[in-house]
Formats: sequence, C-alpha cells, structure tokens
Amino acid sequence: MRKGFLFRWVVNALGLLFVSWLFEGIRVDGLGWAFVAALFLGVFNALIRPVLILLTLPITIVTMGLFILVINALMLWLTGWLLAGFHVQGFWTAIGGALVLGIISLAANGLVGERGNFEVIEMHRGSGDRWERRS
Repeated sequence: MRKGFLFRWVVNALGLLFVSWLFEGIRVDGLGWAFVAALFLGVFNALIRPVLILLTLPITIVTMGLFILVINALMLWLTGWLLAGFHVQGFWTAIGGALVLGIISLAANGLVGERGNFEVIEMHRGSGDRWERRS
C-alpha cells in the first residue's frame, strides 16, 4: 500500500473531525468512526461520484461546475446515512461540510504525486535567470 493513500486517508479522517467541529449538523462519534467514514467516503467518491458527474453533466455545465459541490454533498450525506457513527443533518450542512472537506482534500492531494508517493519538486535557476524544474 502506498504512503500517499494512507496520508490522504488520515488527512480526510482528520478533516471529517474538523468539519464535525465546525458544523453543528455534522457529528462523528469518535476517532475510529472518522477513519471508517473517510474510507467509505473515499470508496463512494471513487465508484459512485464519477457516475453521478457523468449523469449530471448538462446541469454541471450550465452551473459552470458548481453542481459538483452538490454531488460532493450527496456523497457526504450518503456516508452519514449509511454509518451509525457519522451523522449529517440537512442539505446546507452537507454543502458546507463538502466545501470545507474538498479544500482539505485538495491540499492533501497536492502533496501526493500520481504514483501515490510524496513528491518534492526541486527548482533551480536556469538560463535567463528563470526558475526551472530540476529533472
């Protein structure tokens, strides 16, 4: 198993705890439930979310991509509906939680490369005093 997967899983679990602290309508019953919820959310985002994005493509285009936030909220709500130790109450709470969790996930994914490993990008000054990526 790649370190990047474990890192994203831990960050998303901690993100769920943060979101539950931030929003009154989202509740996690403990650290263990946060990890289970993060795992379920990851599976739903990998399997169900792409199908929903494809089915709702016209409305996503019309809303200039904002409907993706609704899909993310639905994934968060579905996780809360299926798990006994994770609760999401209300549509707007799910939207807010999905927005914050999306920002946290974006930051975590920025640290993990395509192969699932942590990446360090080295830069150096090249010709013309411009910054270039070191190979």
